[in-house]
Amino acid sequence: MERLDKILAGTGRWSRKEVRELAKLGRVEVNGQVVRRPDDKFDRTAMEVRVDGEPVSPEPYYYLMLHKPAGLLSVTEDPRQPTVLSLLPPHLRRVGLFPVGRLDKDTEGLLLLTNNGPLGHRLLSPGRHVDKVYFTRVEGQLDQADAAAFQAGMLLEDGLQCLPAELEVLEDPSTGLVTLREGKYHQVKRMLAARGKPVRYLKRLSMGPLTLDPDLAPGAWRPLTEAELAALEGL
Repeated sequence: MERLDKILAGTGRWSRKEVRELAKLGRVEVNGQVVRRPDDKFDRTAMEVRVDGEPVSPEPYYYLMLHKPAGLLSVTEDPRQPTVLSLLPPHLRRVGLFPVGRLDKDTEGLLLLTNNGPLGHRLLSPGRHVDKVYFTRVEGQLDQADAAAFQAGMLLEDGLQCLPAELEVLEDPSTGLVTLREGKYHQVKRMLAARGKPVRYLKRLSMGPLTLDPDLAPGAWRPLTEAELAALEGL
């Protein structure tokens, strides 16, 4: 059981002081009843909350699928450049969301934002080898020799020993699908550069059980569906 003001403040939309004022004015309903005491306690898993008649989720964790556009940093804040959190409304910037795994500034595609630290850690844990699939366009043409090099596990000039990966050459041989089971710094770009085929464009299509929603335009986001969340929690 938790205090009403704590539950609502945890959504990031109001401070505890603002929640107390909303309750005193009779603007908060729990399970169909007006609640005027902000210190009343409830089970957040068994409550239906409305503020000014609008439903409010008491869920303490948020899970958002974002189609990251080029030009934004995959960090929570930066003093000089815009970050992916700038795409969200103000109340979602106050609930501790962070990107699970980074995409380069010029890389597009799937990015999971959450404030569930343990889940983020599981997805990024090296021991779990969560697959990540990228679409890439390169200078030159990809071939089966490149695919074989990826499959063998490349040793880069800087000493990085890459795990075996997959490279599927598409109909246009300047394009391909890369599947990694790790996430080293600029890894796709470094591997393809080592093959003499620098990346011109890179987009992440999937991460583990999550696949980028084709209806999400660059810069758009949506909450995960129940099925997507269940698949993540099963990792």
